Amino acid sequence: MSAPMHPRPHPATRAGADIRLPWWALALPVLAFIALLTLILDPSDAHAATGDPALSQLLERVRQLTAR
Repeated sequence: MSAPMHPRPHPATRAGADIRLPWWALALPVLAFIALLTLILDPSDAHAATGDPALSQLLERVRQLTAR
């Protein structure tokens, strides 16, 4: 004896779930990609930050102590 078939209460979607992303979920990676692409195309605009001499001396001292 077979069981009776019941129709589904909601029609199934093609992807299995209805997922909607907010606008910034696409905008932020696009902006990051454009910023990195701009730096690659014109590296003269990317300037290195000048560090505090005390900080660089501290880091050098830490490197020396860990090298022992």
